[in-house]
Amino acid sequence: MSTTMTPVDASEPDMPPGSASSSAASRSSEAAAWRARTRRLARPGAALLSGVLLFLSFPPRPLWWLALPAFALLGWTLRGRRLRAGFGLGYLAGLGFLAPLLIWTGSFVGAGPWLALVAAEAVFVAAAGLGIAAVSGLPGWPLWAAAVWIAGEAARARVPFGGFPWGKIAFGQADGIFLPLAAVGGTPLLGFAVALSGFGLYEALRRAVAYRRTGRLPRGPVTAAVAAVLVPVAGAAAALPLVDATAENGTATVAAIQGNVPRLGLDFNAQRRQVLDNHADRTAQLAEDVARGRAKQPDFVLWPENSSDIDPYANPDAYDVIDKAVKKIGAPTVIGAVIAPETGNLRNTLIEWDPDRGPVDTYDKRHVQPFGEYIPMRSFVRIFNSNVDRVSRDFGAGTRIGVFDLAGTRVGLATCYEAAFDWAVRDTVTHGAQLIAVPSNNATFGRSEMTYQQLAMSRVRAVEHSRSVVVPVTSGVSAVIRPDGQIVRQSAMFTPDALVEEVPLRSSQTPATRFGIAPELLLLGVAAGGLGWAAVRARGRKARAGATDTD
Repeated sequence: MSTTMTPVDASEPDMPPGSASSSAASRSSEAAAWRARTRRLARPGAALLSGVLLFLSFPPRPLWWLALPAFALLGWTLRGRRLRAGFGLGYLAGLGFLAPLLIWTGSFVGAGPWLALVAAEAVFVAAAGLGIAAVSGLPGWPLWAAAVWIAGEAARARVPFGGFPWGKIAFGQADGIFLPLAAVGGTPLLGFAVALSGFGLYEALRRAVAYRRTGRLPRGPVTAAVAAVLVPVAGAAAALPLVDATAENGTATVAAIQGNVPRLGLDFNAQRRQVLDNHADRTAQLAEDVARGRAKQPDFVLWPENSSDIDPYANPDAYDVIDKAVKKIGAPTVIGAVIAPETGNLRNTLIEWDPDRGPVDTYDKRHVQPFGEYIPMRSFVRIFNSNVDRVSRDFGAGTRIGVFDLAGTRVGLATCYEAAFDWAVRDTVTHGAQLIAVPSNNATFGRSEMTYQQLAMSRVRAVEHSRSVVVPVTSGVSAVIRPDGQIVRQSAMFTPDALVEEVPLRSSQTPATRFGIAPELLLLGVAAGGLGWAAVRARGRKARAGATDTD
């Protein structure tokens, strides 16, 4: 007698569909899929979050310390990633950082230019992300990674169209413990210290977690991780004596005039005469306050950029308004004017106006702002945004370093946007400036965070070069800053004001002033060394893998 055996189909469930076991298996499968999706999204989400934390570390929020967890999170995101993933994750971090930081650029010209700027600038952060991923397998990787970040900032500060250094990590550290390092190596060293501490923080936490799991503590790597956190802090403490607000060359009494504008946005330019009258009237009011003993007589007066968008050389009426105001206050005054020659480019000019002799010296802004003061590739850009024609005539760049002798005080001049560029401030000090003036016009950007971001730059520059910095702004925030970076007087936004303050004058040079670009070049060398070492190691691994496959 034979027996026929029926094969069992292993793919069939033991229980019919709809049974409790089938439902449990389905839930388990869905949970596993959800965990897999979460794992895939964890690093992109962390990259975006790291960028947002960097943004939140910038003024007007006094949250400078958020930059440390931002870099720690970025380190977790990028460490051990492939180069392509590093680029993509870095781009997400750049978007999370720069999109909210630069939103003011679209305040009055629409979202298009803002998004285009963010998309372009985030490429530099993406390139840094690629480099950080490449060096993340090296011994002491936080050192190499921090240097790579600074290399990305250096590139962004130079290209295209002369660069856009807005958002350098150093500019978010005006209230931070690392600020004294600006006097040692400028913004590159300050930013490097912040990034190094952040990456070192992640590595120290990673080692602590590994020790908890294994009970093993490899001393060399742990020491390096802890040093990455503590060495920048110790360096900042050692640099504290360089932060000095004493008056080496006596003092000067300066007045910063904020005349205010008739209305916000680009259209304020349509009321150029009113802007000029506002600044002349506020200066005349200060003169009356001096005469009545309510204010101290200033040694010199600073008006903002664009305080006279009417060319006083070509317009006798504008000349007369300015001349009367300067004569009334009885002190040399710096006037921000737009000079419109019959042919050629416009000039964004600061004029030294003497109460007895009239205009005696000028400084033409050397780094004019692309897409703000001139339009590169105008016909091409017009395809995407007709607002380019608001700038109907391009501004040209000056060539001479701006240092005025105002009543015996040598005042270095950096007009608005120029304060973001290391070279534009430094060379005024190397040419004898005892005080730095940053005349600005932020009215275009309304009540956005832009004015506070720019003010923080001036605070960093004060410490970097150990100079008082005076920031007169058309609509605010105007401020007087000591050489130690502390604000001693500041105005409210969109309020006429005159800030009169006695400030210390200094002539000694900090190491940052003397060294100039050298610290940045040194850090670029460190970045290149790390990337080169990583490339050699990668080539060696590939060669060994090929040899193994052959065997």
